[in-house]
Amino acid sequence: MAEVILKNISKTYGSKVTVVKNINLDIKDKEFVVLVGPSGCGKSTTLRMIAGLESISKGDIYIGDRVINLVPPKDRNIAMVFQNYALYPHMNVYSNMAFALKLRNYSKQDIDVLVKDAAQILGITHLMKRKPREISGGERQRVAVGRAIVRKPFVFLFDEPLSNLDAKLRVQMRTEIHKLHLRIQTTMIYVTHDQTEAMTLGDRIAVMKDGRILQFDTPLNVYDNPSCKFVAEFIGSPSMNLMTGDIVKKNGSLYFREGSFKVKIIKEMYGKLEKYINKQLFFGIRPENIYDKLFASCATPENTLSVLCDVVETMGSENHLYLSTNKHTMIAVVDAANKPSIGSMVEVVFDMKKAHFFDFDTKVTIV
Repeated sequence: MAEVILKNISKTYGSKVTVVKNINLDIKDKEFVVLVGPSGCGKSTTLRMIAGLESISKGDIYIGDRVINLVPPKDRNIAMVFQNYALYPHMNVYSNMAFALKLRNYSKQDIDVLVKDAAQILGITHLMKRKPREISGGERQRVAVGRAIVRKPFVFLFDEPLSNLDAKLRVQMRTEIHKLHLRIQTTMIYVTHDQTEAMTLGDRIAVMKDGRILQFDTPLNVYDNPSCKFVAEFIGSPSMNLMTGDIVKKNGSLYFREGSFKVKIIKEMYGKLEKYINKQLFFGIRPENIYDKLFASCATPENTLSVLCDVVETMGSENHLYLSTNKHTMIAVVDAANKPSIGSMVEVVFDMKKAHFFDFDTKVTIV
């Protein structure tokens, strides 16, 4: 049983600098959880506290039903894969993978079986006699993962393991890590600042900012139902379009008014937005929910507006349109066949069923 529970965990350096603030997490056995957030948000510090590489200022960490606050790292039965691989340069791949087992006094026969099994899983059997300097970055990362696998730990910890790889290798290794989790069915906790990695790898993701967890949910729920403005902006590429404006009521209907345009709000949102009439708030809509009127089936005069096309980025299967009103800029993701001229006026349609509204002061999601 390798459930990992964090109860009211905090980390303070000195008397003033608190980098992790009262975190609570319940990570289920065999679950893949990703801690994601910008640099300095406390995600790596949280991981290092689980590993025992950082002391805990406040709270308790459990693995199963055992409190591990004072348990030395070597006795936690946790394996950690670092950003810089941390391989011994003077040892070949086989020796790097076998080293931790030798320290635990495994027999040569058992070590050989475990190392070769891990190498076969990761496709690095042909690299056993090579030194780290003689293999590529992606292969080094496989060796680092293999060194963790051989120990058969309760929990795997990954600290931004793909950040040193090029774009193609990152995608490849991301797939390999996902396949590895499906195969070995061990609890994994993964830290990254890359929201694409978080969305594709995690069973659940914890979005962090300023030492706090703002939302902990499945990737799809975090994407579709962000808890606040920060989560809405951080998760998604390109990020959510956000505009400031107010809610106005006319003839019994509610509208979002930005100044240069006005769009009608769907009735299902009235209950939560009526108290914001004539008040400032944030309106958000994702780029894929803005359509060119020529290609939209849900266009009405009340959700359509005319905007200036500033830039068109050709991405292959789709185009990114950078659009502007008198007050705001926005991005629309459209089909590759839809390529308006730069400097032209484009009529776009907002899918108001997919719109989001955030409180102007608290930045918390209204609807």
